[in-house]
Amino acid sequence: MMHKKAHIREIARQLSGFLATGNAGDLMAWLVAESELRGSHGNRDLALAFADVVREYAAADDGDCWTLWDLCTEFACTSPEDAPAGDPREVLPLCGICGIAAIGVVAPVSTGAALARLQDASLDPRPWVREGVTLGVRDLLAARQEVTVAGLEGWVESGSWLPMRAAATGIVESGLHEEPELAEAALKLHRKILIRIYTAGERQSEGFVALRKVLGYTLSQVVMALPGVGFEYLRQLATLDDHDVRWIVRENLERDALLRQYPETVRHIRAGLAR
Repeated sequence: MMHKKAHIREIARQLSGFLATGNAGDLMAWLVAESELRGSHGNRDLALAFADVVREYAAADDGDCWTLWDLCTEFACTSPEDAPAGDPREVLPLCGICGIAAIGVVAPVSTGAALARLQDASLDPRPWVREGVTLGVRDLLAARQEVTVAGLEGWVESGSWLPMRAAATGIVESGLHEEPELAEAALKLHRKILIRIYTAGERQSEGFVALRKVLGYTLSQVVMALPGVGFEYLRQLATLDDHDVRWIVRENLERDALLRQYPETVRHIRAGLAR
């Protein structure tokens, strides 16, 4: 199995060939073969290496940047029929999404378009494509925080559960402990999402269930970054007469990090839930 540096070298060689010839066939074949060799759990490392190379090439040459944008868009649009979930070919849309975000990082003019592409991809039924959205959001937040946070707020306002899921998972993977402003943005985003949960009439869809599941741990990451206001927010949520909101609170209180560092606070909020 290749390590990341070896992946980067080979992807650079393949992308150089594509930029010289306009033919992506060898690159696609190599990505699919490497995904099959490593198994689906290796797809994350492969996609991150792909994004690293795309970012470097896009930053170095403006013409290459937009050629790579078109390539990544083509990859990202690979349909579930052509690349089913669990198939090695699923690595293509995964890499495409991560590559689009990488270009959004180095080309500010494309950041809005990258966020729009990621929002569309968050609706994809394939787990690895949705994982690509999370990784892409993380990268964009690291480099273009203000515009990305505003974009994620738009995802929440869209009212669609799966973009909300992607917003929550992406923002908590973005180093909240080192970025106080980002932690505050994450709390604000979770507040908006939980309002949507609390006021929801439709709660049986796959999207709602997927969102509820991730909120069962993402909120604890926000609380760890902002324990003062974070725990106060959990206390407020625990008083609501709503099965799903209370389930989310209960799940977050089970997280080891909270239990280890704040056992008494967790115990008090649990006692409130039991009433």
